[in-house]
Formats: sequence, structure tokens, C-alpha cells
Amino acid sequence: MHKKGGEPVTDSKEQIRAALFSMRDDDYAEFQSRLMPTVARECVIGVRIPALRSYAKKIVGSTEARDFLAALPHVYYDENNLHGALLDHIRDFDTALGEVERFLPYVDNWATCDLFCPKILLSQPDRLLERILCWLSSARPYTVRYGLARLTAWYLDVPRFSDEILEAAASVTLSDYYVQMAQAWLFSIALVKQYDRTLPYFTADRLSPWVHNKALQKAVESYRVDAETKSYLKTLKRK
Repeated sequence: MHKKGGEPVTDSKEQIRAALFSMRDDDYAEFQSRLMPTVARECVIGVRIPALRSYAKKIVGSTEARDFLAALPHVYYDENNLHGALLDHIRDFDTALGEVERFLPYVDNWATCDLFCPKILLSQPDRLLERILCWLSSARPYTVRYGLARLTAWYLDVPRFSDEILEAAASVTLSDYYVQMAQAWLFSIALVKQYDRTLPYFTADRLSPWVHNKALQKAVESYRVDAETKSYLKTLKRK
């Protein structure tokens, strides 16, 4: 969890924190807090994502933004969200990858984890995949979730798809709800996009029972799966 106090706060960080507090929405903060049990309520300012992204765009490249990115760890959930939003603006692959890997150990909730994904990383998919495979073996749940999310978004379509992607995702055994949900989501999308290559993971019970059943549920709910296939997938549910 975030912990208040204890870290040196630079003038730039104080300015940015004050700006975030000026955009606070208490009702939104209460709503978000209920969705994030891993984050203490007092660490949620309540800045709506469109406002946060707009602010990131305004300050990106400034001295204040550079100082802020250097000042890890942050105190507030919204500061972490801003950090991720600023990373999205990086336009150099090596810089973006290095900054993402520096930030991931401090990501402590699913919402921040799912917020940022610098598009420049996809400019070198082979190099990125090497790092994703390392992330999947991490003991940190949100590092693993981040890797699974990138595989789902960027590696389930031709030409980047390969059997290695499914093997890597199936090898994840970290028993964490947010990791398992990401794993189930990946396999549900894989059933839509790569049905023949993905189905054996279900017929051979390659996944944990919870991930197996949740992935089937999500696939059956998809409008991209025809009625006949949905009927068959329902028969694969494990007890």
C-alpha cells in the first residue's frame, strides 16, 4: 500500500501534488477506493482520468515532470496514475522500457497497472517480448499482470502471435486474484482470435480451474463467438 510521509518532496513534486489536489473529486475518490482494496483511502485524491491525462499532456517534457518522474516512490494513487500517463508520452524505445521497468515495482493496484502502455514499446516487439517473459516470472503481482496485459493487447494477432505466447501465459502460477483475472482475460481473447491453437489449453486442462472457467465465461459472453462455439465451450466448464 501507499504510505504517507517519509520521503523527501521536491518543489516540483509539491507543485504537481498541489495541482492534483486542485482537480480532486471526492465522490470519484470514494468510488475508486471501493474498487481498489490494495490502496488506502487516504491515498486517493480523486482526479478523474481525462483530467489527469490532460494535465500530463500539459506538463510533459517540463523540468517539473522530469523531477516528478525521478521522485519514486510516490505517496498518492493519483500521483502513480500521473506517472504512468507521463510515460505514455515517451518516444524512444530504450527510454520507455527503462522507465516502465523502473516504475513497475511501485505499481500496487490494478487500475494504475492497466492505465499506461507507451506505444513506442511496440516498435520493437521482439525485444519487448523478451522483457515481458521476464515480467511474467516476477513475484510482484502487478508486474505479472502488466506483462499479461501487454500480451493480450499486442501479441494475439498475426504476425506477432506464436505458440510461445500461450505457453508463457499458461506458465503463470502466481495465486493472486488480479493476476488470475488478467490470465483468464488473455485466454478468453485468445479463444476469439486463435481458437484452434488455444482450445487445447481447455480440453487438456492446462489452466487452473478458476482461470479455466473464468476464461470460458468471458469467451461465451463475447459477441465475436458464434452460438455453436459458445454451446461447445460451455461443455468444457470444470467443477
